[in-house]
Amino acid sequence: QNRIGAVSQLRYELGKILCDVHSCDGVVIAGYTSGEVRLWDTRTWDYTAPILEAMHGPGDAGPRPHVSFVRINSSLAVAAYEDGTISIWNLMFGREPIHHYQHNQRIQALALGSEGAVVATASGFEVKVESPDDRGFWQTTATFDIQKLVSFLNLVPDVVGSPVTVAAAEDIVYLLKAEDPGKVLHSVYGQPVTCLDVSAHEAAFGVKTFGWLLNEPNQILLYNLETSQCLKKMGNSIGDFTCVNLQNSPPNMLVTGNKDRRVRVFDLRKSESLCSLYAHQLGVSAVQMDDWKIVSGGEEGLVCVWDQRMGTKLWEMHARHPVRHVWFNSHSLITANIPDEKSLPGTSITDDDLTVHHKYRGIIYAYEFSADQLAVESVLPICRSSYDEVTGYNYNIGLAVPYDNI
Repeated sequence: QNRIGAVSQLRYELGKILCDVHSCDGVVIAGYTSGEVRLWDTRTWDYTAPILEAMHGPGDAGPRPHVSFVRINSSLAVAAYEDGTISIWNLMFGREPIHHYQHNQRIQALALGSEGAVVATASGFEVKVESPDDRGFWQTTATFDIQKLVSFLNLVPDVVGSPVTVAAAEDIVYLLKAEDPGKVLHSVYGQPVTCLDVSAHEAAFGVKTFGWLLNEPNQILLYNLETSQCLKKMGNSIGDFTCVNLQNSPPNMLVTGNKDRRVRVFDLRKSESLCSLYAHQLGVSAVQMDDWKIVSGGEEGLVCVWDQRMGTKLWEMHARHPVRHVWFNSHSLITANIPDEKSLPGTSITDDDLTVHHKYRGIIYAYEFSADQLAVESVLPICRSSYDEVTGYNYNIGLAVPYDNI
C-alpha cells in the first residue's frame, strides 16, 4: 500500500472514440474516430501537447475519416486514416504534416522505425516504404507486391543503408529489402501467423497450427534475419499466441501473451518457458517485461504488474475495454484501453454531447512512480510539517506539534 505514484487519465472528449494509441519515451499519440490525432507529453505533467492538424484538401468539408493506426518515435509521428491516406509530422516542427501520401485501399498495417525517418505501410497486396532523401525530401524508397494480405508489419531497427521490413501475410513471413524484393523468411501452408515482433537481428512470431494435429501445438518461432535460419521453436500451447515482445525485452529473453490466458517468458537459449503466469480471463492482448517485472494487458480490460522472480502479481487496474497498448520504463507506465466497437450505442442526437457515453470512448492512463519528485506534492499542504519553526501561528486551531503551515 505504500507505493507512491500519480495516475492521470489522458482524455480528449472532442475526439469521440479512441481508435489507436502508441507511445515513445513517455510521449503518447492517440487517434480518434473524429479523425483527430492528439499528443501528450507525460514527462511534464502540466504540459498538454498539441492536436496534430491533418492535411486539408480543397473539398474537405464533410466529416473526416476515422484514424486506423498511429505510431510515434523520438522525432516523428504518423497516422493512417480509414480512407487510405497517411500523414507524417515532425515533432520539432509544429502541427502541420511534413509529408502525406495515399493508398488506394484501406491500410492494414503501419510501421515506423524506432529511430530515424522510415515509414512502412501495407494496403491490399502492396507494401510501401517511405523515407526522406539526402536533401530532406520524402519519397517512396521501395514498393513490394505480396501475394497475400498483410496482417503484421515491422521495420527492423538499427539497419545501415536501405530499410528492411518484416511483413507477415497470413501464413507467410516476408523479409523485404530493396535489393531482394520478395524473400520468404517462413512459410507453412495453412498455419497463419498470429503475432510478430522484430529486434535488430531476429524476428519472433506466433504460429497457429492445425487444431487436429495434437502433436504440433501453437508455437513461437525465432528466426535470424541475416541467415534466414529458424533458431528456435518455443512453447507448446493449445491457445493462439496473441502478442510477443522481443524488441523491448532484456537480452536473450522474450515475453508472450496467449489466448489461453497465460503470459510466458522465454529464454532464447532454452525451449521451455522460464515462467508462465495465469493472467487474464479473456486472453492476453499486450505484454512488456524488464529484468524483474512484467506488465500485461488483457481483453477484459485488466492491466497487471507481475514480479517475474516470485511469479506473483504485484497490483492490477481495470478499465472497460481491451488493453491494446502497454509501455513502461523505470519510473512510468502508459496503458490504453481501446474499444472494439467504434460507434456509440444509442441515437445520433447525442453525438455532440460530450458527457454522454463516457464509458464507451476508451481511455489512456499514465502512471508516474518517481517517488522523489512526487512524494512531496502528493501530500496535502496542511500535512507538510516544518520542524524548524519553534512556534507557528495556527489560527486558534489546536494543532499538535510540529506546527503546520495553514
